[in-house]
Amino acid sequence: MIVSNVSLSGCAGVNSALCAGAGEGHLGGGSHRTTLSPTGNLVVAVCLGFIGTFGLVNNLLVLVLFCRYKMLRSPINLLLVNISISDLLVCVLGTPFSFAASTQGRWLIGAGGCVWYGFANSLFGIVSLISLAVLSYERYSTMMAPTEADPSNYRKTSLGIALTWVYSFVWTLPPLLGWSHYGPEGPGTTCSVDWTAKTANNVSYIICLFVFCLIVPFLVIVFCYGKLLCAIRQVSGINASMSRKREQRVLFMVVIMVICYLLCWLPYGIMALLATFGPPGLVTPEASIIPSVLAKTSTVINPVIYVFMNKQFYRCFQALLHCETPQRGSSLKSSSKAATKAMRGVAVNGPRRTNDLLFMVASLGQPAATLPQLGPSYEPTIDITKAPSSDIKPVVVSLVAHFDG
Repeated sequence: MIVSNVSLSGCAGVNSALCAGAGEGHLGGGSHRTTLSPTGNLVVAVCLGFIGTFGLVNNLLVLVLFCRYKMLRSPINLLLVNISISDLLVCVLGTPFSFAASTQGRWLIGAGGCVWYGFANSLFGIVSLISLAVLSYERYSTMMAPTEADPSNYRKTSLGIALTWVYSFVWTLPPLLGWSHYGPEGPGTTCSVDWTAKTANNVSYIICLFVFCLIVPFLVIVFCYGKLLCAIRQVSGINASMSRKREQRVLFMVVIMVICYLLCWLPYGIMALLATFGPPGLVTPEASIIPSVLAKTSTVINPVIYVFMNKQFYRCFQALLHCETPQRGSSLKSSSKAATKAMRGVAVNGPRRTNDLLFMVASLGQPAATLPQLGPSYEPTIDITKAPSSDIKPVVVSLVAHFDG
């Protein structure tokens, strides 16, 4: 007998995986057949195979680079490692089971395995989502801070990482305790929260999950990166060509991040809401498998966007391939640092200090003969040829350095 997730919606208040066991094809017996055709199962299996393989390789490579090269061991890069760890756990503890189920056309590890799969994948997926929000806030707060960021201070980042895991655990534990439940999803080759049950218990949980684990992280990401882009535009007059290039690069990165976030997770969220609030059968098992596969592609996309498009990681990756020492940052990175100082001057020290910093940044990288001559009455606040005084701390780059390298 073919049992789909839609047919389980009548089992209110009981785990849908166990409800399926009432029929001839129950999960515990390993004969829970799917509604997909053999060709459909094959296509899904191929997609999951690629996702699992490339996700595993990409995220393992991130961890290897971080462990091998000390120059990558900074607090903000630790957040990138946390994202890679959560994505890697999905590839190891989640994707192989759904891949095997798709190849055989049925769920293979029983009702208990279905509950465990739903919990583990929800936990790791939400950790990845919240980590992206924490990363955006960390970049924003570090660049806007009036004092120098300590590259050896991991306390704030460690608290952020702990927050991601605790927050995710808080929202994935309730289905194990009776607030909603985990069960078969779509055609029966994956498991997740039961989106189709119409009970108040289930609907209230899904609304909270959608708001606090999808919408809130997205709003944090858009706000933080939006504010950073505005800050970059404020220093566009420092060096017109350099600033335009930097601004376009950061804008491109931000747009790619937001688009990929929405591409991976928004279809899944919409599918869940339609299954929850729409009429029974509105979301067919065949249609629901597509958002599920898209959500899993985040394990492949995250390392590419957040790591391999980062020049610092990319230099280390090239060094690993050629068995050589990675090159340090370029002059563009130094200019980015100076630009970040100027942006902080706008926010902290007011117009007078800003003018001095703008002159300092505009003068960087130019021969002495080309520097503009200042009148005798002009006394620069900061002499860039000398070490900074104790009361004016240099500030390392955060956003721009981490985008540019």
